[in-house]
Amino acid sequence: MTIQRMDNVLIVVADLDAAISFFVELGMELEGKAPIEGRWVERVIGLDDVRQDIAMLRTPDGHGRIELAMFHTPKAIGAEPKDAPTNTLGIRRIMFAVDDIEDVVARLRTHGAELVGEVAQYEDSYRLCYVRGPEGIIVGLAQQLG
Repeated sequence: MTIQRMDNVLIVVADLDAAISFFVELGMELEGKAPIEGRWVERVIGLDDVRQDIAMLRTPDGHGRIELAMFHTPKAIGAEPKDAPTNTLGIRRIMFAVDDIEDVVARLRTHGAELVGEVAQYEDSYRLCYVRGPEGIIVGLAQQLG
């Protein structure tokens, strides 16, 4: 076997506390928050003079994790355009299964989230939507029906 599991997804943000609040509201649990710096991290990520704060969050089932990183040095570089459409090359969204899509969207809106399109139903199987949160992060929500 080549891999054991997917460990986490990294999202670089400008406002770590706002991103943590958004994902906690979504239902993730904050595992911890810490400053990271030193030669070891510089060697791993290929940047010099790295000083950052990170936060690790996990899904309620304990299987999925998101690492949030806020760089103090070197400064993070913004992607263009900031609110890129969903057909832009690269990683575009993270999808979460939810129990009540309308409730989740309403709660995330209190953290500045906006629907990318609209809540739509796929056959008799799912209600789905994309929500744009802090830093332009696109989160997909899927509510299984039946």
